[in-house]
Amino acid sequence: MGLLIIGVILWSVVHLYPSLFPDRRNQLIERLGSKYQGIFALTIVFSIVLIVLGWRSTVPNPVYDVPSWGRHLNMFTMFIAILLLGAGSTTGISRIKQYIRHPMLTGFIIWGVGHLFANGDIRSVILFGGMTIWGIVSLFTISRNEGAWVKPSEIAGVKREGILLGITVVLYLVLFMSHRWFAGMPIV
Repeated sequence: MGLLIIGVILWSVVHLYPSLFPDRRNQLIERLGSKYQGIFALTIVFSIVLIVLGWRSTVPNPVYDVPSWGRHLNMFTMFIAILLLGAGSTTGISRIKQYIRHPMLTGFIIWGVGHLFANGDIRSVILFGGMTIWGIVSLFTISRNEGAWVKPSEIAGVKREGILLGITVVLYLVLFMSHRWFAGMPIV
């Protein structure tokens, strides 16, 4: 359980550092140059390794009873989460960005909350609860640093939105079918 907690905290701290301390981050970038990106990436990869090792080594002792419909809600919210993650990472401006300021973080939060409805064990609470808290704090700190929200004036065309939707469907199906192998838990 310790590895899982350390991994979630490390992920959160490394991601929150730039938005909590933007001046210090800029000083680090000036001092380290391109090495900063490498150190950031390696630290994130290390946190993911800790999370995976911690997840697999933690006994899933129950903390609370999940609702009978929680698993179905999670399957639905995962589609929304993947769509939002894609909308936040695209180089073009998705129409979703006209309504949601930070679609990627919102998708991450939905991913975490959905999994908390489907899993009531200690390792799920640590991972999905911790990541949800990180996402919410990130939403506030990044928005604070960016100032008032100005909706993008450029939006994607129907073709680009269709591609995003198609990729979302394919990725959802791949994750659905392979969940038992990469997460160690079958969905159905």
